[in-house]
Amino acid sequence: MSDEKKVIFSGIQPSGELTIGNYFGALKNWVKLQDEYDCYYCVVDLHAITVRQEPKDLRRRTLELLATYIAAGIDPEKNTMFIQSHVSAHAEAQWILNCFTYVGELSRMTQFKDKSKKYEGNDVGVGAGLLNYPVLMAADILLYQADLVPVGKDQTQHLEITRNIAERFNTLYSPTFKIPEGYIPEKGAKIMSLQEPTKKMSKSSDNPNSFILIMDPPDVIRKKISRAITDSIGVVKYSDEQPGVKNLMNILSITTGMAVEEIEKKYDGQGYAQFKKDVAEALVNELEPIQTKVKELVNDKTYLEEILKKGEQKASYVANKTLSKMMKKVGFIPKFK
Repeated sequence: MSDEKKVIFSGIQPSGELTIGNYFGALKNWVKLQDEYDCYYCVVDLHAITVRQEPKDLRRRTLELLATYIAAGIDPEKNTMFIQSHVSAHAEAQWILNCFTYVGELSRMTQFKDKSKKYEGNDVGVGAGLLNYPVLMAADILLYQADLVPVGKDQTQHLEITRNIAERFNTLYSPTFKIPEGYIPEKGAKIMSLQEPTKKMSKSSDNPNSFILIMDPPDVIRKKISRAITDSIGVVKYSDEQPGVKNLMNILSITTGMAVEEIEKKYDGQGYAQFKKDVAEALVNELEPIQTKVKELVNDKTYLEEILKKGEQKASYVANKTLSKMMKKVGFIPKFK
């Protein structure tokens, strides 16, 4: 039917606390999509265990992440929200797709090469899960016949391999999967590190002053913004030659809706002190209601479990329809009912 909504699939790992980069780059954009698209927003806990996790922390963060989705404005009535490991079709589909994926193409993935270096000389070594990560991501996307996948620059390679796997399977058998496209939001500035503004903000940084977490208390936010690297020029100008100032202007623009030209005009001749104070207050005003809602939701486990149960039922129904097609096409005997 022509009036059917296009499908979007996306997910975040519960492997650490979320930064404002995750909020502005992903969650805030997801909220804008929920009326126009049929959205599946997953907590991708299977992906998280490619790196060792403390079990109790993983469980806590999984529920906190769902609470953050909702607190950020993602409506459980409009979207399908679920935990990846609750839908066994993800792991089953990954195994089938593994058999249509080449070791060479997996080992060439930039993220695999970068992360592997961290384990060189380590007693633990590089886990096979790290190599197979893109195949699980492909299963996540293809099971829901996703039309679009919101991706940042660091994930475009993973989407490309998803498309390659889908096309390979479709060619060998018959059309089984939609070939997904990347969804690039119309507007959304990338949030950079507060201490190294030429690098993307990352919670894995050794310097806690380089990132702001969604759940950072107001005083911590103010302190981190006041310590943010700027320069000795002393002019609030949106320029690549002033990456620290440009980053703070992006934060102020995205939280207040002010255009960068307005910001330049407002702080003309004022230096950085008042500018930084205003960035911090704008960020505090944006995050405080979300923080309050997250704390409220994590204390209502019954409500979160109801959402997860409902989400799992819908996700399982859709994913298993695709999985059944895959199993039939590769020659497996259907399950006996």
